[in-house]
Amino acid sequence: MRCVGAVIRAADGRLLLVRRGRPPGEGLWSVPGGRVEAGECDAEALVREVREETGLDVTAGGLAGTVIRPPYEIHDYYAAAVGGELRAGDDAAEVRWVSDAELRRLPLTDGLLDFLDGLSGPPR
Repeated sequence: MRCVGAVIRAADGRLLLVRRGRPPGEGLWSVPGGRVEAGECDAEALVREVREETGLDVTAGGLAGTVIRPPYEIHDYYAAAVGGELRAGDDAAEVRWVSDAELRRLPLTDGLLDFLDGLSGPPR
């Protein structure tokens, strides 16, 4: 099942995370994202999922990496917030910007911290 995720950093370096409100990963923190629907390209799905989960409008950037967790194939992209109002929606129980120090103290989805630590994209 093809999915997308968004790696979004604020100008001050904080990362946008959502706490999942439903399985899989209920109660855990992750980057916003979800399934690519029929007829959507990854960028369209990313914009839609981020808007549904966080209330923010984003522009999709380049591919940050791909994670395989059967049955999910998750393509994570860099993205930039360009508008909207931050609020938890859809299947997100909570949404917030977190510093790298806060990130390391949160209960995260499996492998997220290692994935983020391995990124060679925009500065952290």
